[in-house]
Amino acid sequence: MRYEKYIETRLPWLQEIPMHWKFERAKTVINNAKVLNKNKIESNVLSLTLNGVIRNDPDNPIGLSPTDYSTYQLFEKDNLVFKLIDLENISTSRVGLVPENGIMSSAYIRGIVNKSLLLPKYAFYWYFKLYNEEVFNKLGSGVRQTINASQLLNMEIPIPPLEEQKQIADFLDWKIGQIDQLIEINKKKILVLEKLKRRMLVEIIHKGLNVDDSRSILIPELGKIPSEWKILPLFSICSENKEKNTGLKNKNLLSLSYGNIINKDINTVGGLLPESFEGYQIVSEGMTVLRLTDLQNDKKSLRTGLVKDKGIITSAYLALKPENNINAEYFQLVLHVYDLLKVFYRLGTGLRQSISFKELRRLPIPCPELEEQHRIVKMSQKYVNDFNERIDSSKKKIEQFQKLRESLISEIVAGKKDIRSIEIPERKEDK
Repeated sequence: MRYEKYIETRLPWLQEIPMHWKFERAKTVINNAKVLNKNKIESNVLSLTLNGVIRNDPDNPIGLSPTDYSTYQLFEKDNLVFKLIDLENISTSRVGLVPENGIMSSAYIRGIVNKSLLLPKYAFYWYFKLYNEEVFNKLGSGVRQTINASQLLNMEIPIPPLEEQKQIADFLDWKIGQIDQLIEINKKKILVLEKLKRRMLVEIIHKGLNVDDSRSILIPELGKIPSEWKILPLFSICSENKEKNTGLKNKNLLSLSYGNIINKDINTVGGLLPESFEGYQIVSEGMTVLRLTDLQNDKKSLRTGLVKDKGIITSAYLALKPENNINAEYFQLVLHVYDLLKVFYRLGTGLRQSISFKELRRLPIPCPELEEQHRIVKMSQKYVNDFNERIDSSKKKIEQFQKLRESLISEIVAGKKDIRSIEIPERKEDK
């Protein structure tokens, strides 16, 4: 339900506000005072993240950290914090409400709210609305696309009566809490489904479709395989790809991303690309690509992918071509399962913890007859598709809840809906 009367503001991101609200420049209710931690009087390091302002361990910090925390600035509970640099990046955090005294980067803007005129939580929701709508990103100037404290505090902010600010903040806390619970339920569901999907793939590879008869295999992580299966060293069932893109014979640029081989624009400026693609390797449909470098730095990424389209990919990756008696999708599936079981991580050597074909060549591969390989691939695809549909369904729900959260904040904090008469349930922490 809307308010009875409104007045225009003529701002691109706020056309009107309820008539009884004030509309002031932020500097009338918020001031910026940067106080450095010169004598190291504060040791509680805080960080602004996508999950809000959190404690940061100075001995094992999130992100970049200084050599001397005396260059950090002091923040107090209920201060606002803004990170308004590098505004071309729309996927990072921009605004937070400080939950406790601490120190944060001097590159951040500190907002000290005059609580007799403005409630910090209401102010946070207002600026969070601007963050959601990418208003800051459109206003930044300079080489690093930055908004300074003076520019920020010169922007207008709607100011309802204090009692109404509290009602708005409490209402949003209540409703967003409910939405966040639903988001968390679906995130946990995705984790469970991903875990079950991995377990299913492992079961199929080390037990096959008939699990009654089994014997030990050479890799402890894999357990047992059916007795009629062969155990063959990797080098006996595949060959290493060595075809280079000499003379730029191929320009279909491929990349390994989240366990899939995807096409990329060879003319793109994003990512790390070489001066010439002649040093890349040409890969063909049915090959398996493995990214077996920097194993010590990244133990979460999926490191194998099946090539479905002829193209070029960095020669830093290992590309394997299975023999005719090996189903290409089955071969990729086995290596994918080894990846899930973290088998590769204990094989790496050298400063970059990398694995070459020579080091991988004796990796034992369970090999049923070709017909059973086909059946295993077909069955695993059926299971994977079923799990992926359920996972995608939960991901879509999360996106819907996130959009609902953003639209709710935008509507309520800007006065598009009148929620003054709504009774808000008492929260447990308020008792």
